Amino acid sequence: MRRPVLSFSSICARRYGTSTAGSPIIRIANGTFYRHHPNSTAASTGPNPPLFPDLNFSLPSFSEKGEYWSILGPSSSGKTTFLQILNGKHLCIPPLARSFPYLESEEIERKDHELRNPERAIKRVGFDGEQGLGAQAPQSAYLSARYESRREDTDFSVLDYLQGHTELNPSQDIHGHGVDAGTLERVIKDLRLGDLVDMPVSNLSNGQTRRARIARALLGNPEVLLLDEPFMGLDPPTLLTLSPMLRGLAEKNAPRLVLSLRPQDPIPEWITHLVYLKGNCQVAFQGRKGEVLRELREYVESVKKGDARMDVSMPVHSMHEVGRSLTSSGIVDYIPSATFHPNSQSGASSATKESDKIKYSRDGYAMKDVESPEIGEPLVEMEGALVKYGTKAVLGNWRQKIAGDSEHREGLWWTVRRGERWGIFGPNGSGKTTLLSLICSDHPQTYSLPIRLFGRSRLPSPGQPGISIFDLQSRIGHSSPEIHGHIPKSLTLRQVLENAWSDTFRGKPKLDEDAKERVDAALRWFETDLHPGTGRSDGGLEWATQLLFGGLPFSSQRVALFLRAVIKAPDLVILDEAFSGMDDGVRDRCLLFLAHGETKIFSESSSSNNNTVPEIVDSEVAKRGEVKISGLGKEQALIVISHVKEEIPGSIREWICLPEANTGKSARFGRLEGPIEGDWRRWGEIWGM
Repeated sequence: MRRPVLSFSSICARRYGTSTAGSPIIRIANGTFYRHHPNSTAASTGPNPPLFPDLNFSLPSFSEKGEYWSILGPSSSGKTTFLQILNGKHLCIPPLARSFPYLESEEIERKDHELRNPERAIKRVGFDGEQGLGAQAPQSAYLSARYESRREDTDFSVLDYLQGHTELNPSQDIHGHGVDAGTLERVIKDLRLGDLVDMPVSNLSNGQTRRARIARALLGNPEVLLLDEPFMGLDPPTLLTLSPMLRGLAEKNAPRLVLSLRPQDPIPEWITHLVYLKGNCQVAFQGRKGEVLRELREYVESVKKGDARMDVSMPVHSMHEVGRSLTSSGIVDYIPSATFHPNSQSGASSATKESDKIKYSRDGYAMKDVESPEIGEPLVEMEGALVKYGTKAVLGNWRQKIAGDSEHREGLWWTVRRGERWGIFGPNGSGKTTLLSLICSDHPQTYSLPIRLFGRSRLPSPGQPGISIFDLQSRIGHSSPEIHGHIPKSLTLRQVLENAWSDTFRGKPKLDEDAKERVDAALRWFETDLHPGTGRSDGGLEWATQLLFGGLPFSSQRVALFLRAVIKAPDLVILDEAFSGMDDGVRDRCLLFLAHGETKIFSESSSSNNNTVPEIVDSEVAKRGEVKISGLGKEQALIVISHVKEEIPGSIREWICLPEANTGKSARFGRLEGPIEGDWRRWGEIWGM
């Protein structure tokens, strides 16, 4: 007898309370939040939906058993907004529904009366969309500034930044809030910043910037530290050291920590409680980690069996990688992979015999195949590149064995040809971004090093002119956190995509009819990701000229920058952490688009047991013969940087792993026999683990 179909709300009706000892440091009791007052002019002229209606949450000031929270959810589900609410931001109705009882205690008064102010006691460190090191240490005004030898008055060192000495005319510290020397030394050691203290903050890599921001927040001695996706963009070795350090802080309540994570991020094993969000700023599950993971498993299994209707704001595939836990020995799954079809991204029929199945990567590349693309002429040639600042080398500080040469030669020797698909790996600060800056000619030393780009050097040589910066960058599509930090937020969404045909961020694009059709095609294909929460429109694209880039969710901004890099079909596509900040569904669609353009789509098909299995099928555009974007071509080359194996396109075959700077070890090269995600040993081989 078939069981009755349950609604989603009946599955997640149970809520788990918080057991506290003493007054909670943050308490929210049936509070609803708004960005603007519902009766204000701003609310009447624009969208002002309620945020987390009737929210209940309590963070203990002290807990006998230890209570450590993490916020999970797909991209655009409201994780950052949730942390902002804990930080005291956004309007609360009723006003007294949000309170900070512990901050009103006599203990806090004796400790530091300024901590009674939640803005002082609760600090949030965000990494998704908050580029750089914050207002205390402004970033450079243009991409190449971080590589130049000239130092401005505002190019403060990391040590200055950590100590708060980032003003040109600092006033005397009358409140005695200077940084304790012992604490400073401990934080620098724990976050491995010792070799960076004299470096200008603008020279830090993305991973180093994250560590510096966490260190600065810790030195402010807050009572609560809210970390917004702290593991995004960190290399595996740093990941393994950062989590235990955060655990030590959490166990000492110095400070109390709340982390937000994406579903595919590793959940530290020391986390005890979870809040899982669904779309549109709503809480789906909340409580102890084991109970929440069990609820998630029951929901997934109920949807797969047809006993519950799938909530569109929390689809099954968004939980594909929920439940991972970071341990010293590696990754352990809390939710078995059996809860999600292993070939969900492949298009392999579930009715096919197991022996006949071919496993596919997320973008449709067969795991068993060893693609041999048609290799063309060199696009990038480095013959002994060595980047040094004075006596300090940051790239190429080794002697490398060259094929066909009996001797080891100094510097980096590397060639990228048409048709090749390269992955660049290495620890944070190993020089990956510096390497890309040489290719894009953002680095001034590109002029003097033995580098040829598209067959020409930057400087003229006898009988051959140098390649101009405009000619060079017109042949390269580039998406990176640096691009994200510098592109004007006032551009509309359409202008960001059209910027691929422009010489500068603010320049007028040179668009022909083909370019306009490509932009329209990309906007239609990614409409649900670029314009979330609205569903697909009737085909009109007016929304793309109305939405400002800076007003989009972080995930949508990443998608727009990814499209800007690939839409023109340049000779060389460079994707530097281009998929960080996306949940697995958005990321997989980007990978599919990179491989096949608009010719393929994911289709939700139901088998006889109502098990929802996404498959790769021909799109309606392809069936009509109206394709404008066909994916990465054989005449193009691809370079990808990422620290997450799921973000590596299935087509990547060649790889280079850079050593930590100043170790003297040589870069390692290799070739993959299939997609990285098909075999953990391939990932371990790259990282030497």
